[in-house]
Amino acid sequence: MENGNLKLGIVGAGAMGGGIAQVAAMAGLETLVYDARAGAGELAREGILKRLDKRVSQDKMSRPARDSAADCLKAVGTLAELSDCDVVVEAIVEDLEAKTKLFSELEGLLRADAILASNTSSLPIGAIAAQLRHRDRMAGLHFFNPVPVMKLVEVIRGPDTRDDVMEALTTLGRRLGREPVQVKDTPGFLVNYGGRAYNTEGLAVVHEGVATPAQVDAIMRDGFGFRMGPFELMDLTGMDVNFPVTRFVHESAFGDPRLRSTPLHRYMLETGQLGRKTGRGFYDYAEGSETPSADAPLNAVPAEAVVLCDQDAQLKALVEECGGRILENDDSRAALLAAPVGEDATAYAARTGCDHRRLICVDTVMDISQRVTLMTAPAALPEALASVAALFAQARRVTTIADSPGFVGQRIAAMVANLGCEMAQTGLASVEDIDLAMRLGLNYPRGPLELVDAMGVAVTHRILVQAQALTGDDRYRPSQWLRRRAQLGLSARAL
Repeated sequence: MENGNLKLGIVGAGAMGGGIAQVAAMAGLETLVYDARAGAGELAREGILKRLDKRVSQDKMSRPARDSAADCLKAVGTLAELSDCDVVVEAIVEDLEAKTKLFSELEGLLRADAILASNTSSLPIGAIAAQLRHRDRMAGLHFFNPVPVMKLVEVIRGPDTRDDVMEALTTLGRRLGREPVQVKDTPGFLVNYGGRAYNTEGLAVVHEGVATPAQVDAIMRDGFGFRMGPFELMDLTGMDVNFPVTRFVHESAFGDPRLRSTPLHRYMLETGQLGRKTGRGFYDYAEGSETPSADAPLNAVPAEAVVLCDQDAQLKALVEECGGRILENDDSRAALLAAPVGEDATAYAARTGCDHRRLICVDTVMDISQRVTLMTAPAALPEALASVAALFAQARRVTTIADSPGFVGQRIAAMVANLGCEMAQTGLASVEDIDLAMRLGLNYPRGPLELVDAMGVAVTHRILVQAQALTGDDRYRPSQWLRRRAQLGLSARAL
C-alpha cells in the first residue's frame, strides 16, 4: 500500500466520521465519505468545509491548503463506490449487529489487500470481525471526539489481526496527525477502561459523605493538576455517556470492584440530570446560578501554636509560613497536626494514642502550594479545626472534609495510578503508551505510571494497602505490578 496515494473510505458521516474525514482531507488523503442516510454525506462535507473556512479566517490555515483539502474530500452515494479504497474506517452506531452486517458487505466489495477498521469505542474487535472470511485484515482504529482536536488514536489488535495491518494503521494514524497507541482487544480498550478510576472514586468519596462534588473537584485541580475535577468532567461528557460506559466496563470485568460506580451515578441518569446538556448535573448551569464553594468557612481566630505529631517536613514548613508556632511539648490545649498516608484520622489516633478530639490531619501527599485539605475524626472539637483552618487560610485555600482513608486526593490519585499499573500488568499496552494515552485521551496532567513515580511508588502502595485494610473493600487491592515495584524500590515504569 503506497501511503502517499492511499485512498481512505469512511462509513458514517456523524460527528466521529466527519471528524476523521476532516483530518484525512487536511492530511492530503483522497477521502470518500458514505452514509446510509440520504444526503448525510454531502451535509458532512459542507460542515467540514465550513470548519476549514473558519480556520482560514482565524489564520490557522492557508486558503490553498483549504482548497487542497476540499479537493481531497468527496461524498459518495453508495457503498460500492468505496470498492477501490485501501482502507475503510467504520464510524456508525455502536451496535454489534449493524457493524458485523456492514463489514460483511464491505468484505465482498473491497480488494483482498484492503484494510478494514472500526472506530468502535467499546465493542470487541474480535466480535465485530467474527463473521468475516478474512479476519486478519480487520482491526480497531478508535479516534476521540472532537477528532480534529484530540490527538490520540487507539489501534486495536483483534485475535486474528496481522502485524502488517497494525503497522499500516499505526502509520496511517501518524499521517493523520494523531499519536497512535497499540492496544489489546479488551472491554473499553485503553482510555475508556483506564478512565474509570477518576470518576468512580470521586463518586465513592461523595457517596460516603466525605466531601461535596465541588470540594473533590477543587482538590484534584489544585492538589494534583487535573484540568477538571471528576464531577466537572462527568457533567461535561454527560451521564448518558459516562454511566453506560462505566457499567459496561464493570460488567465486562465480571464485577471487579475497582471499576464499581455508585447508586448516585445511576440516579443522575435516571432523573435526567445529565450535566451541561440538560442544564443540571452535579452542578446547576442555569443562568445566575452560583458554583458551590470548596473553601472552608473562616469564623475563628487563627491558631497561634500547634503540636506536630509526626516529622513531616512539608507540614512543618506550612505552619511556619503561616506564622504559627510549633510547640515542643503538648500543653493539652493546642491542636495536634499530623500527615497520615492512607489512614483516616480515626485510625491514626487509635494507632498513635493522640487525642482524637484535637487531631487535625493534613494531606501533604498532594501539592499544598495552593490548597490544603484538613480532616478530623468523629467528635473532634470544632474550635480546633476552625482555628487551624484560619491559620492556613492566611496563605492557602483550605478545604475541610470528613474522615476518610487517604483523604480525598490520595484516594483518587492512588486509584488512577493503580488502574494504570493493572493495565501494565495485563499487557493492555506498553508502559509508554499507557501514559501517553491517558495524557492525550483524557487530558490527565500525568500518565498513571508517571503519577505513581511522582507520588512515590511506596507511598502509592501504602495508600492502597491502608485503604483496603481499613475499609475491607477489595476495590483498593494493589495491582501486583505496583506491589512488586514498591517492594523492590523500583520505578513504576520499570519492566
